[in-house]
Amino acid sequence: MKIGITLPQAGQQATRENILRMANLAEEEGFDSLWVFERLLWPINPQTPYPATPDGTLPIEYEIMLDPLETLTYVAAKTKKIALGTSVIDILFHNPVTLARRFATLDVLSEGRAICGLGIGWSKDEYHASNIPFRDRGKRADEFIQALKRIWTDDVVEFKGKFYNIPASKIGPKPIQKPHPPIYIGGFSPNIFARIINFDAKGWLGLIVGPLEYLDNTIKTIKESANQANKDPKDFDIILLTYPNIFESKTQSTTNQAQRFPLTGTIDQAGEDVQKIKQMGINHIIFGYNFLPIGRNIEKMVEVTKELSKFARQ
Repeated sequence: MKIGITLPQAGQQATRENILRMANLAEEEGFDSLWVFERLLWPINPQTPYPATPDGTLPIEYEIMLDPLETLTYVAAKTKKIALGTSVIDILFHNPVTLARRFATLDVLSEGRAICGLGIGWSKDEYHASNIPFRDRGKRADEFIQALKRIWTDDVVEFKGKFYNIPASKIGPKPIQKPHPPIYIGGFSPNIFARIINFDAKGWLGLIVGPLEYLDNTIKTIKESANQANKDPKDFDIILLTYPNIFESKTQSTTNQAQRFPLTGTIDQAGEDVQKIKQMGINHIIFGYNFLPIGRNIEKMVEVTKELSKFARQ
């Protein structure tokens, strides 16, 4: 099972020194991947409630955000072999030509280490700031992914769609990885899973949103979607982003095991969850700490990841 860790890219901890320290430690410890994400705004009066908090408030960390691809490009120059992924880039806030070139540049400068994790976003404020209508998000995303793949693979690129058009052109550089960097798509709707299958993405970039049974059911849904499209489910991978919230003792955690959120509790409890995730067939797990109490302590984040990695690699 591959092990990833998020870079301290958001909030007060998002400094050059912390980014470099985390990247170097992660590579020294033999972790497999480093990850960043994207947010454009911390709106004062948001139109869309934040989906990950009970009251819809945005994490304060979103007030300061290092750009994801610039951060990974900096890290590429300071590391040698660790993979560099986005979880996720919200593609509709970008132009497909410029985003394709930025990913290709990262892949070239890192000598083939880019992982392309894509999403379509949820914030109406960010859509408005990008001058993109909130409607037809899925249809736009379908075209965007097709355009990306053509830019990365075709010698002469030409694309004619409803939302995006590229005149016959030479567009370089091409990525080191062939045919292109692996594309993973994040999200939870049936349309997301269909997009993964229909456009032959590498797989799903998932997130735990409830009991592990939900995750298991999602995996089965993706496999069923592949079978219905006459494609081999084994051709589609899953990378899972998690947020381990570790307590020193069980008394600090919830006493009701049935109500315990996955990867919350002691190292042993979280480790058992990691092993269950591995048994579901997931072969790449990311440990994220951006919004957790230890998120400003680089050494502590690495230490927790090392402890959980032992369970993942058993």
